[in-house]
Amino acid sequence: MGMANTAKAEQDTTAAARLDVPVVVLSHRAPVQFRREQGKRLIRRGAGGLVTALVGLAGQLDDAVWVCAATTDEDSAAAAEHDGGAVPLVMTAEPTPADGNEADDAPVLGVRLVDVDPEQHEDFYQVVSNPLLWFIQHGLYGLATSPNIGRTERDAYEQGYVPVNEAFADAVAEEVEARGGRALVMLHDYHFYLVADRVRARCPEVVLSHFIHIPWPGPDAWLVLPADIREQILRGLLGNDVVAFHTERFARNFLLCCQELLGLPIDLDTKTVRVGGRVVAARTYPISIDVDALVEMATSDEVEELAAELQRELLPDGQQLLLRVDRTDPSKNIVRGFLAFELLLEQHPELVGTLRFLAFLQPSRLDVPEYSDYLGRIGAIVARVNARHARAGVAPIDLRLQEHYPTAVAAYTLCDAVMVNSLADGMNLVAKEAVTVSRHHAVLCLSESTGAHAELGAFAVTLNPFDIQQQADALYAALTMPARERADRQAAAANVVRGNDVAKWLDAQIADLRLLTGLWSEEPEGPRLAPAARD
Repeated sequence: MGMANTAKAEQDTTAAARLDVPVVVLSHRAPVQFRREQGKRLIRRGAGGLVTALVGLAGQLDDAVWVCAATTDEDSAAAAEHDGGAVPLVMTAEPTPADGNEADDAPVLGVRLVDVDPEQHEDFYQVVSNPLLWFIQHGLYGLATSPNIGRTERDAYEQGYVPVNEAFADAVAEEVEARGGRALVMLHDYHFYLVADRVRARCPEVVLSHFIHIPWPGPDAWLVLPADIREQILRGLLGNDVVAFHTERFARNFLLCCQELLGLPIDLDTKTVRVGGRVVAARTYPISIDVDALVEMATSDEVEELAAELQRELLPDGQQLLLRVDRTDPSKNIVRGFLAFELLLEQHPELVGTLRFLAFLQPSRLDVPEYSDYLGRIGAIVARVNARHARAGVAPIDLRLQEHYPTAVAAYTLCDAVMVNSLADGMNLVAKEAVTVSRHHAVLCLSESTGAHAELGAFAVTLNPFDIQQQADALYAALTMPARERADRQAAAANVVRGNDVAKWLDAQIADLRLLTGLWSEEPEGPRLAPAARD
């Protein structure tokens, strides 16, 4: 059997390949973006593991549709041309409209772009989703002073978050109903906590899962919200068959919320909660990266050229390179990271002039005051460190407020250590990317508060995100670690990432849903999970 046939045979053994029902995906971010240049419509495919995994799933199915938000004028125009229905696309590297004449194995995906009222979307996204839910779930509020939930926040929830969730739920339900009411619906993230319950009410035969990509805190954190709002959020999520998280801790926290805030019976051994006549499962699927795509990019001519340029600029005399790649989100703990670096240089002056810190930071949500204030604090601490520790006109911190993924990948290949000191992260894919393509056996300095720590902590230098002295000591340990230990740790971490890539992440979810719901006509081999997700 040739290599292509062998690969096809292996692919057909996955749970995804055995699906015999349509799939409807919902996320706020679209897998593509429509834009117009010089009068011509262009379609750009989104980046990231989620798009790669779900587009790969679509390529194995006869019927898949992705429901998402229209975020550009051209998105809205494309949606209007299809009367608000799905736009069929061939999801190759450069997506093209599908015309029905594609090859049978072409990855055709319907993209339904939902155009909602701008004022409603503003309340839904900028007031409730970000920052309110994001801050609660990342533990970012200082409760003595914030948040203050008043009429503005209540109106934003009732007149923004609720109707926008209803609009997306209706779009999903319409897609399910168009397919006879029988489909697998895969919901994503904190924007759509109210969708599942509404979809189930319209489509009782549907199978629903909701993957939450950010942390899920314990019951006390949710007491910030008014009782009726937090109950609606939990009840909305309990419309699913499976609510999925990155870590066991997040899954347990969700079940404890159901018990303590709703008074529902839970079983921590089977990770289930009973609601009405149904059993809902909480499950753990740590998301990963598209390893093959990342390795291909890391060996591309573009990245090789960028790496050579970084080498000339930052490391002309064999200096060591510390790296971080982040959004300027307060949850990323960037200021404390620079404070720890400042301590490192003060306590180990021999590193001054021999160690560079490259920070690629993407400005994030600057229309939210907390985010813009935080960016200002980042700039202030960088200026202070560079003023105190510059040598021969060379500043120790090279701060780049930009997003250019190929340059970040080039830096991954060069760095001696990578710093991830987040206060809270659902996963953190930078950690997985860096160890996968490192050529200098980079030591991963990883916060114990990231989801990635559950998988990679044994091979990392652990960081306490609040203890800047401990972080400084950990950075020093990483930068002075013996070469053999560095190589062993990096190789072991890379093997974990390769063994649990994004394709496996998706396949594990589908396999569980087959076992839990009995939706598919072909019964899987082996015992069913107990108790089943339906009574």
